[in-house]
Amino acid sequence: MEPSLKAWVRVTLLVGVVYLLVGRLFALPATHVQLWRLAAWVLSAAAFGAHIGYELFRLGNSPRTVALHTALAVALGAFALAVAGALHSLVASSSIRLAWLVAFVVWPVATGVPAFLLALVASTVLGRLPTRRRDTLQTSNH
Repeated sequence: MEPSLKAWVRVTLLVGVVYLLVGRLFALPATHVQLWRLAAWVLSAAAFGAHIGYELFRLGNSPRTVALHTALAVALGAFALAVAGALHSLVASSSIRLAWLVAFVVWPVATGVPAFLLALVASTVLGRLPTRRRDTLQTSNH
């Protein structure tokens, strides 16, 4: 693998694990459930935004590639949460219901597609904003 390919794969897997951990750990508290859910959403949104920024500004990927990689991380996190839920169900009742098998496909698609569209729009808009470095280069050339 070339270095940039390794970087995006590592970051995509890492962010997918972050989504899994946030989803599982923030579901544990029995009190103030709405506050914990809000905190999970905020943390997930921060991970999503940081992933977009890393892919766009650090790796220099195109908006479509940024959207694909970030959506892949979201879908991976959703799939991992479905697996974790199915395993929990298996431990609790010694069987996996058909709903969990459906969730293995539905959750990644239901989260990955909107994530792709949002990341595509965000990275396109952010990619068109002037950066300080570009402004400095353009000013010094005139």
